[in-house]
Amino acid sequence: MSSTTLAPTTPTNRPVVEDRPWGGPVTVAAPPAGATTATTPTTAHLSTADVEALGAELDEIRRGVMDDLGDDDARYIRRVIAVQRGLETGGRALLLVSVLPPAWIGGTAVLSVSKILENMEIGHNVLHGQWDWMNDPEIHSSIWEWDSASSADGWKHSHNYLHHTYTNVLGKDRDIGYATLRVDPDQPWKPHHLVQLLINAGLALGFEYGIALYDIELDEVAAGRKPWAQARTELGGLWRKVRGQIAKDYVRWPLLSGLSAPTTLAANLTANVVRNVWTHAVIFCGHFPADAETFAEEQLDGETRGQWYLRQLLGSANLDGSPLLHLMTGNLSHQIEHHLFPDMPSNRYAEVAPAVRALCERYGLPYTSGPLHRQYAGVLATIARMSLPGGARP
Repeated sequence: MSSTTLAPTTPTNRPVVEDRPWGGPVTVAAPPAGATTATTPTTAHLSTADVEALGAELDEIRRGVMDDLGDDDARYIRRVIAVQRGLETGGRALLLVSVLPPAWIGGTAVLSVSKILENMEIGHNVLHGQWDWMNDPEIHSSIWEWDSASSADGWKHSHNYLHHTYTNVLGKDRDIGYATLRVDPDQPWKPHHLVQLLINAGLALGFEYGIALYDIELDEVAAGRKPWAQARTELGGLWRKVRGQIAKDYVRWPLLSGLSAPTTLAANLTANVVRNVWTHAVIFCGHFPADAETFAEEQLDGETRGQWYLRQLLGSANLDGSPLLHLMTGNLSHQIEHHLFPDMPSNRYAEVAPAVRALCERYGLPYTSGPLHRQYAGVLATIARMSLPGGARP
């Protein structure tokens, strides 16, 4: 099943950054003889040749962008980082006098925006290796650490490897419900799912901590598939990261604010919650709307590059909106393009999206996209429907 894990090859005229979704070179194994396209009702009209032709065209789209990367792209990410750091500095400066209501409102708003930019457009994408081609020692997936409870290394394993390799494959992609929610009728129902709308609300408020614990895979420890000693070591690392985050936002900056300490603490908490809720909404809209498909593990057998591409197309969903929305979502509003080309710099997704949409139309495939409010309403409807046994759409 090695071909299951493949993303398009890196162009030979650039440093090898990522030949598979989670990074690092890989030897391409040929699919087993006689491998056929695993179909869903949406793809039943496609032959194996159609799927591989689709894959070749997507390879060409990616190659055209990756061969064109240069100074303009490097200036983009450096500019975004500079803007984010400027916003954080300005927001924290205002909060030094947060006892004044206008300063509290302005500082909290600016700090919230800076935290969203840091997590979404910068942290998420740097950790994907999207900017490794620059060979900039300060903007590289191997050294970047972000303003989140999750450690970079733990997140890269659970997200870049497990999620991007096995996107929406039941039993393999742990991001389907994050080991807590039931979002597909083929997931087993458990009594706690009756209140999963409330669980989802709590997860949104503390999303960074939920993801950090999820990365430890405590459910795998409980099932006996992961040693407790390994989890205990990872929990120790998580506590060191969380302790630093707590000290920064809830001790040091409030103390620096003097008389404004209580209001600065409240502002930092608010900014973190705003960032968590926004991140949760964007990520859930990328894979859990009603039109996003899930797949059986058996469909991985003999999966070719074209079939991997097809699974990314069908298992992901986009958000329609303005350039500002795309920036604030880390360009995960182009979730389809991100899953097709996870190591492509995010500023290029809007450029390739029309070509990807045109391919879907030509091959008779859905291109799931919609405004944020509609997509998130669909996510909540799915969570509500799956809270009861069964839950399949009539």
